[in-house]
This record gives sequence, C-alpha cells and structure tokens, in this order.
Amino acid sequence: MQSVLMDVDTGIDDALALVYLLSRPEVTIQAITCTAGNVGARQVALNNLALLELCGRAGVEVAVGAEVPLEIPLVTTEETHGPQGIGYAELPRPAGEISPRHAVDVWVETVRAHPGEITGLITGPLTNFALALRREPDLPRLLKGLVIMGGCFNYQGNTTPTAEWNVSVDPHAAQEVFAAYSGLPQDSLPVVCALETTERIEMRPEHLQRLAEAAGAGEPELVLPEQPEGQRSRSRNLLVACLSDAIRFYMEFHRLYDQGFVAHMHDAFAAAVAVGRTPFQTRPATVHVETGSPRLIGTTVADFRGIWKEPANARIVVSNDPGQCFDELIASVGALARSLPLRSS
Repeated sequence: MQSVLMDVDTGIDDALALVYLLSRPEVTIQAITCTAGNVGARQVALNNLALLELCGRAGVEVAVGAEVPLEIPLVTTEETHGPQGIGYAELPRPAGEISPRHAVDVWVETVRAHPGEITGLITGPLTNFALALRREPDLPRLLKGLVIMGGCFNYQGNTTPTAEWNVSVDPHAAQEVFAAYSGLPQDSLPVVCALETTERIEMRPEHLQRLAEAAGAGEPELVLPEQPEGQRSRSRNLLVACLSDAIRFYMEFHRLYDQGFVAHMHDAFAAAVAVGRTPFQTRPATVHVETGSPRLIGTTVADFRGIWKEPANARIVVSNDPGQCFDELIASVGALARSLPLRSS
C-alpha cells in the first residue's frame, strides 16, 4: 500500500487528481489538507468532502489550514475554476464535517506517527506546508517523499509572464519550502512538476469521451467546442457527469485565452507521479523564488549547473509521457466510475 497526504486548493485539476487517487486500490489517502488558492480554503474543503462522498469514500479527514498567504493578500481565481472551484459541476452539500484539526497539526502529527511512510502531494499554494515546516523542521526527513505541482523554469508563466499560479499565490511560502530542502540527499528532494511538463497533459474532448466509455456510460460523452457554453452532461453516471461539467468549464476558459478547447491537467499528472504510475525524468537544481520585485514576484529560477554554488533543493521534472498518463487516468478513473451507482433517469 502507498500512503499519501494531499494538500490542495480544489480546483478542477485538483478534483481530477483526488478522484484519480481514490481510484487506485493500492493508495491510502491519509488526510486532505486545504489551503486558499483557486477558491477560499473552506470552499476547498467542501469540494473535497463532496467528491469523497460522490466516490463512495466518505471518512477521509479533510482539514482547513491557511486561509491567507504568509505575507501578501489572497488572490483567488474563480474565473478559471468557477464560483465554487469545480466549474459547472454542482455537488450536493456534503454530509461529512470539516475536521476540527488545523492542517498544520494534520501534517505534523500524521508524518510523525508514520515516519518514512507518507508521500506528500501538494497541488496548491505551499502555505500549509511552510507553516508545518516551521513547527517541525524535520518533515523533509520524516516524509517518504514530496511531490509539488508548481513553478515554471525557462518557460512562460500562467499568471504573470514569469510566474506559475500556485507559487504566485504565496511566493514566500514556496521560498521557505525550497530552502528547507537545501543540502538534503538527492533522493529526499521534492519532485517538482512545473508548467513545462504539466501543460503537456492537455485534456481534449476525446479524452472525456474515452472516460465515459471506460465507465460503461450508455451514451457518448460529447464535450465539443461548437456546443453552447455551459451545456451540462446528461450522463447517468454521476462521476462522469461531474468531471465532464467541471472540465467543460476549464476547456472554455483555456479557449478564452487562445489556448484551444483543451484543459491542462497539471495536478492529475502530479498525482500519478506521486504514486509512481506514470514515467518521468528529473534533474536536480537549486530553486530560488523571487519575493521582492513587484513585476517578478513568484518567479521560480532553477540553477541546474551549480552557478550559485549552492546545494540542490529540488528535482525538477524535465520529461513525461502525456499519452501514457491519459491512458492511466482514463482506465483508473473509468473503473471507479463504473463501480458507482447510477442516478435515476
């Protein structure tokens, strides 16, 4: 079995990452901690609880952590992910309750209780983990591993010309996290899934059609650019309908910014990396996060060649296999969806 502690700002691609991990029989999600990012932290928690219940996995602890970044005002992105963070999808209010524990307590207590067993997966801003490191500086040594979705290196940002969203929301937290890993053995350094490889995980209408087929849905799931904006899925499979409605919103957003009728599934790739289900290669580097310059704040710079004469603090993913990744996501999530009850017609 593999044990994962997720920290998310759910978020459409975070939602697919969570559903994917729930679909893996060998994966145990120890807990889900929530930070503000795509939407506010409490809405993130409600999204996670609702998705757990939709997938028949109620009972996983969902805890709220930081509701604002360490030093700068919070910026959220409902225009990208929808007013509740899951696009056009509408989920019932969950029956489950948000944990009384703070996310920092969850990180520290869980990892201390299972040294060397937990893989951390962070697909939102790094605020919660930075605060947990302040409480327990040995977290990098106590974790089995850490996978971060964030940053971009020698590549255009998706928030500013040089900054990726998760890092730009809380650059001070990102800088603290990378600093905490400086000088550790290479196999202990975080694996960083940055835009130059996550934007290759480009979901298209045919992927949603394949997902519905894998789920055994009776009708084709057609999410097409010529359809009216906001059209809703009629699938009787509730998980297929939820993902379809969420991802349609994301595709429409990407098209609005001249990227085509596609959706970049950054976080789903990071989830597959965290559990070793998709091939990738990394290069060690020293990562610096800019926190001072108004125009460059949130910029991530990687020294791959040792010019700064500082120890590496990250392993940056430099290659991946989008086709295999989508095969993995579709087969696994499709099998989970097939196992769930259908809604009445």
